[in-house]
Amino acid sequence: MDQGSATATNPRRSVDLSAYPDLVVIYLGMQVRTLRGLWTLLRMGGPLGEVRRNPPDGLLGHEGMLFSPIHFGFRQYWRDLESLERFTKTDPHKTWWGKFLRDNGGTGLWHETYRRQGGMEAIYLGMPPIGFAKFAPDRTPQGPFMTAWGRLAA
Repeated sequence: MDQGSATATNPRRSVDLSAYPDLVVIYLGMQVRTLRGLWTLLRMGGPLGEVRRNPPDGLLGHEGMLFSPIHFGFRQYWRDLESLERFTKTDPHKTWWGKFLRDNGGTGLWHETYRRQGGMEAIYLGMPPIGFAKFAPDRTPQGPFMTAWGRLAA
């Protein structure tokens, strides 16, 4: 049997995404950059737990990931970009984001968004090159490029 073959103990599976034509997948990460950042990262557990326990409208799935002992992330699946954007403009996200922009708490933050309909975008705050930033040229987020919608349209 070739290595790509499925077996009874290792069945090959896939998914039917036809019911999710506007699906959006977003990867987010936070990396500790200073000792203070460790505390900031640990405090994220409460708000993220609340999102898992009480998912906002449109959030289909949420999975945590550990990239390294100082770099935590998660992947979220959203029904559509409108649902994701609506969530980002409400509390607790809106308040947390405003505070983070004023003081990153010794961490760096990034996200990369992928749309089933096409388009990808990213933002990196206080991070060394990661993801798209490892190969794509830098671009300052200003004007229309300041929003996810603007970056997806670029």
